Amino acid sequence: MKIQTALLSVSDKTGIVEFAQALAQRGVRLLSTGGTAKLLQEAGLTVTEVADHTGSPEILDGRVKTLHPKIHGGLLARRDDPQHLSTLEQHQIDRIDMLVVNLYPFRETIAKADCTFADAVENIDIGGPAMLRAAAKNHGTAAGGVTVIIDPNDYERVLNEIDAHGMTSYGLRLELATKVYAHTAAYDGAIASYLSSLNTKEPAQDQSPDRNEWPQTLTLQVQQHQIMRYGENPHQSAAFYRDPQVGAGLLANYEQLQGKALSYNNIADADAAWECVRSFETGACVIVKHANPCGVALGETAAKAYQNAFKTDPTSAFGGIIAFNQTVDSAAANAVSQQFVEVLLAPDYTEEALAIFAEKKNVRVLKVKSGQAHNPFDIKRVGGGWLVQTPDTYRDNSDAFKVVSEKQPTTEQMQDMLFAWNVAKYVKSNAIVFCGQGMTLGVGAGQMSRVDSARIASIKAENAGLSLQNSAVASDAFFPFRDGLDVVADAGATCIIQPGGSIRDDEVIAAANERDLVMVFTGTRHFRH
Repeated sequence: MKIQTALLSVSDKTGIVEFAQALAQRGVRLLSTGGTAKLLQEAGLTVTEVADHTGSPEILDGRVKTLHPKIHGGLLARRDDPQHLSTLEQHQIDRIDMLVVNLYPFRETIAKADCTFADAVENIDIGGPAMLRAAAKNHGTAAGGVTVIIDPNDYERVLNEIDAHGMTSYGLRLELATKVYAHTAAYDGAIASYLSSLNTKEPAQDQSPDRNEWPQTLTLQVQQHQIMRYGENPHQSAAFYRDPQVGAGLLANYEQLQGKALSYNNIADADAAWECVRSFETGACVIVKHANPCGVALGETAAKAYQNAFKTDPTSAFGGIIAFNQTVDSAAANAVSQQFVEVLLAPDYTEEALAIFAEKKNVRVLKVKSGQAHNPFDIKRVGGGWLVQTPDTYRDNSDAFKVVSEKQPTTEQMQDMLFAWNVAKYVKSNAIVFCGQGMTLGVGAGQMSRVDSARIASIKAENAGLSLQNSAVASDAFFPFRDGLDVVADAGATCIIQPGGSIRDDEVIAAANERDLVMVFTGTRHFRH
């Protein structure tokens, strides 16, 4: 059945005039409401107001306008059921073959600092979701059904199918209907989260209500981006889902320029590398293996940063993930291509660099948009539940750091400690990181005791042929005893940065003074489990 009547009522009016004009040119009758109807009429289109179509005026300040049998009957009648069609004829109800609706901007409204509770409630759409669900349910069969559109990006696809076949295909209608239910589910989830976050049982109508940071009901909705070959291990299945509103700077914005399909572990490690490298304000390179940085360095050029990062642990860098926060040029590409790399990430690449990587067709080359967006929260799955927290985006204020040792740091030592401290945030706890002159020298990660992490970091530096003399050390949490301090001092460190906060801080400070070390307390812990 050809599309004869379309009902258009949208909050997001992007492209709606052009779409309505295209429908009118194809002989489709237009129904509309409120601001949408006015906009279309001003554009010179012939539009029938819903109130005129139903014979019932809008009432209750517009709260009731589409909740009418002539609307829902026209949407819900099955096109392949003679009895349904007979009922429409008996009650003089016209079929509505297309519904174009997007909902009151509830989330945008409550995001405003001055949004009152009454404003929030008034922006809970009732008629829109009811029509969308009805139209989506009646997407029909191959014989015909209702075409329902919520996204302006789908206008062109619908017109193309109408032009090609005189109607939309069953496959497209089902796809659009599926999109509707995801949309209305997210919409209802936002309302539930808002209402369950209220800090009072009886909020004042004319005031912006006090809200808890964590609502009683948290609804998450993500979209499937890729089915993985397997998960962490071949016997596990896996998929990659991403936030539909992902911000610039986050890994999920990646564009894969070449290489094999990304695996579950590739994406997890790539995220660890990207989050670390984008935390630096100057040019940097980060090499990650099994979710831990095994080499990090600053550099005026991408090639220099890579070469110093690679020096930290060439063995672990084999088959690693390499991330840059600057454009990768031919010099860097030539250097990187000398080793086996799984994934490469950067905000951009020169044409010469891409030509070099093209010779290694299996290397996954990702381009990630620069930006400062962060996830709204982090999630960890546990048996029967979720742990949810805000992400560790805390920006440490070095002016608030406290030198607790008798010895004061030089400017160079402070720079090395700040670099080491930034890297330690991205190393699995317990984390000990040796650094010097803008590069990591030894990384100890994920051990059950801090002293073992310190020993491992020093062993790795020795294996890589790197001297730890006059190095700086960062510890992601406090030293509970002096033993870890003695290990790094014996290895050659001269300055240490750590959060402090242990009941034995005085003993550790005394040990630092005894070993003639500089020690700085940040006051902030950065565990990464």
